[in-house]
Amino acid sequence: MEILQALFRWIHIVAGIIWIGHLYFFNWVNGPFQATMDGPTKKGVNPQLMPRALFWFRWGAAWTWVTGVLLLLLVFYHGGLLFESGHWGVATLVMIAVTFLAFVVYDAIFKSGLGKDLKTGAGVCFAILVVIVLAEAYWAGWSYRAYAIHTGALFGTIMAANVWMRIWPAQQKIITATRDGQAPDAALVAMAGARSRHNTYMSVPLVWMMINAHTTVLSSPIWVLVMVLVGWAAVYQLYTKSGQVKGF
Repeated sequence: MEILQALFRWIHIVAGIIWIGHLYFFNWVNGPFQATMDGPTKKGVNPQLMPRALFWFRWGAAWTWVTGVLLLLLVFYHGGLLFESGHWGVATLVMIAVTFLAFVVYDAIFKSGLGKDLKTGAGVCFAILVVIVLAEAYWAGWSYRAYAIHTGALFGTIMAANVWMRIWPAQQKIITATRDGQAPDAALVAMAGARSRHNTYMSVPLVWMMINAHTTVLSSPIWVLVMVLVGWAAVYQLYTKSGQVKGF
């Protein structure tokens, strides 16, 4: 089991670097760069650049998610690190289901009128997250490490679903239209860009949850929620900086 854990952690981190590295490239480098190109330049560059980048992006996401789930199974479910005061039962099964099915609710919110404004959609999602974390800690009786890593798993599952179910299918159509000299569907462009930004905002708190799940520092549900907000604030500042970086 220890050998498997070591192997899965190694793959998980390498795949995560590939995935999140490309996510940051798309949002903080390529996004501002695309705004500087005219139509003919995009037609020449993007059909060659984007499929290559999106290959590593989507498969990095897939391998990160799969190995993350395997680590949850080995370390927390098989390894017995899930509980502080609870035990296996309805509450635990419900909260595990919530972790892996949260994308359905998230997706519905951002397809609805609530999702038209990022701040409103994020506020609704954060309120739901508060309920989830408190339920994991006080209803299911999970340990701090367990509800921290499951917060990360919830974000990671939403992010991976965004990549495979929303961003990649949209980008296939966008790139094909650009290659053929046609204007891409504006709604698809907006949706793919929004989901990519959502993933960027979730990624920084996710990294905190991965790291802090190995400790008991700041171990309370409040700190998990505070660090989500801190991570979002950090991403906002990085977006601001990315718009100020210029080429020669």
